Amino acid sequence: MKTVKVDSVVEILKRHGILPKKRLGQCFLHDRKVAERIVALADPGKGETVIEIGAGVGLMTRLLAERAGRVIALELDPPLVAVLREELGEEEKIEIVETDVLKYDFHEARGPGPGRLAVVGNIPYYLSSPLLFYLLDFRREIERAVLMVQEEVAERLAATPGSRAYGIPSVIISMYADVTRDLSVGPDRFYPRPKVCSAVVTVRYREASRLPLASPDLFSRLVKVSFAGRRKTLFNNLRGAGIAGLSPPEIKNVLSEAGIDGKRRAETLSALEFGHLSNVIFAYLG
Repeated sequence: MKTVKVDSVVEILKRHGILPKKRLGQCFLHDRKVAERIVALADPGKGETVIEIGAGVGLMTRLLAERAGRVIALELDPPLVAVLREELGEEEKIEIVETDVLKYDFHEARGPGPGRLAVVGNIPYYLSSPLLFYLLDFRREIERAVLMVQEEVAERLAATPGSRAYGIPSVIISMYADVTRDLSVGPDRFYPRPKVCSAVVTVRYREASRLPLASPDLFSRLVKVSFAGRRKTLFNNLRGAGIAGLSPPEIKNVLSEAGIDGKRRAETLSALEFGHLSNVIFAYLG
């Protein structure tokens, strides 16, 4: 395995005449020490398969391959795919896949073995929310994900009820996963330098939700409409959305049966309370 210098990312990009694409949100992590800390957080085992999202020019790919049994490096940008194949194409443990991660089948990547996947990636800011919810669909295949995201996104993921950052992602993801914020990363660690700070989060997926849900789809819809107007009460948001076709008196009935005061605001409810309320609504619709 070749040794990678701290400044090698910029050197490789220049050597291949590649300029970062704004439309793809490309900001390349060039600090090897930060990359090493991310790999340490992921802690891949010798027999484990790691999926790397947005492999870039392969800085983290190499580090992952030193520890994991297999690394599948996903990259959407064709020029970067060409760089990866030139730089890493001969490495037996690394598979380079040109694909949009939102179309990638993590179930197929896991294969028939008992072990679940690890996911690592420096995520473009525009992709954070779609990707986080997409990964939830594969929570039975993925054991953990260590992701570099915008600091604001990290705050939302780790937020607790009643806090300013608490919202839809906080609730839905916490129903299916445990999230920790592990590392802050300044703009100077990237090329080109972004205008915002970043943070690394670890998402550990549960194979089952914290609370058995009668309808996961209803739970998600309930959470989303409940936060439609953050200054509105829970009852008013549910009435405005016409949740599940319930009339205002029926909404009052299900809130009462769930033991939840309709005058509360959505940001005060825990994921378990939302889950319980969605189960009560499902049963009420019978």
